Amino acid sequence: MKKINTDKAPAAIGPYSQAIEHEGMIYVSGQLPIDPATGTFPEGGVAELTRQSMNNISAILEAAGSGMDKVVKTTIFVQDLGDFGVVNEAYAAFFGETAPARACVQVAALPKGAKLEIEAIAYK
Repeated sequence: MKKINTDKAPAAIGPYSQAIEHEGMIYVSGQLPIDPATGTFPEGGVAELTRQSMNNISAILEAAGSGMDKVVKTTIFVQDLGDFGVVNEAYAAFFGETAPARACVQVAALPKGAKLEIEAIAYK
């Protein structure tokens, strides 16, 4: 296993890695919508938060020698499934015609009071 780490995404806030590469697959830990430059959530609504989480995933994949075009599966955790449409619209902009497999689930709470968190699996 190889640990993936970049300062272009927020540092882990617990005992985990931003991502792990194993046998050509990259497992990206859930990314809160934290701007790595400021350490805070971006201004705006759920669309901006979604874009920030996806930008964090993109930066981690780039550091691993991969990219968003190689994502095969994501999981989105949201506090409110009422945000599903807005999240979908912002999320879709990161993928071409063939979007990865995905699950989206509502959760009671997320770290730092975030409204969403997104994790991804990609190949190298």
